[in-house]
Amino acid sequence: MKLTSFPLTSKYDNNWIKQNSILHNTLYYAESLSNIIPIKANMRILDLGCGKAISSIFLAKEFNVQVWAVDREISPSENYIRIQEMNLDDKVFPLKCDARNLPFPKDFFDMIISIDSFSYYGTDDWYIPYLSQFLKQGGYLSISEWCYNQEFNNISEVPDYLIDCYQNIGFHSIHSLKWWKNHLQKTGLFNVKVAETIPENEFLIEDWIKSSEDLESEKMIVEALKKDKSKIISTFRLAGQRIDKNAYLDDFEDKQIL
Repeated sequence: MKLTSFPLTSKYDNNWIKQNSILHNTLYYAESLSNIIPIKANMRILDLGCGKAISSIFLAKEFNVQVWAVDREISPSENYIRIQEMNLDDKVFPLKCDARNLPFPKDFFDMIISIDSFSYYGTDDWYIPYLSQFLKQGGYLSISEWCYNQEFNNISEVPDYLIDCYQNIGFHSIHSLKWWKNHLQKTGLFNVKVAETIPENEFLIEDWIKSSEDLESEKMIVEALKKDKSKIISTFRLAGQRIDKNAYLDDFEDKQIL
C-alpha cells in the first residue's frame, strides 16, 4: 500500500514524524480518524493521551481547529517547543494531567480523540460517562487502538504465540472491535457511527513491525505480529456521537475517577 493512502500525512517530513511518534506513525492514525468525524474550522478538540502532540499539531494545521494536547507522561514544555516550531502556539495548548482527573468545564469540547492510549485509562464502565461530560451534545468521541478479531474470555483461549505478550506486557487489555462498540453504546450516551477495522490495517501493521523490529524492548510484540498469520491482531477506528441526554453526568462533576 502506498503512502498516498494518507495524503495529508505525506506532506510532513518523515524524520520529524519518526522522531516524535511513539513506535508507530501517529499521523496515520490521526488522519484515519479525521476521515470518519466531521471536523470543522474553529472547533475545540481534546487530544487525549497525545504523546508528543504531533497528532494535535496535525489537526490544528490541517483543519484550523483548537486542540488541547493532554498527556500524563510527556512534558508539556517539550510539547510546547514542538508546537512553537510549527507556529501553532495559538492553536495547540499542551497540558500534563491524568485522563481520569481532567480540569475542563462541562460541554467544552466539540470532539475528543484518543490514539493508541484509551485502553490505559478508559476501559472501566465508569469512564465513558465521566469523559462524556466534557463533550458537547452532538459532539464526537473517536478512538483508534489495536484490537483482536475475537474477545478472549479466558487465557486458555489465547494462541500460544500471544501468551507472553498477554501475560507480561498488557495484551490482556486489548479487546475486540465488538467489545469497543458495545463499550460506548451500553452507556446510552453515544450513537456509534463508525466501528471498523482501519482500511489500511495491513499496511499499518507492517509499518509498526518495520519501525520496531530493531528495538529490543519491542521484540516480543514484533515476533507475535510476525506469527499472527490468522490476523487475530488488527487496528480499528471508532466514532460515537454524543446524544441529547444528560443521564447521570452531574454525579461526576469535580470528581476524580479512581
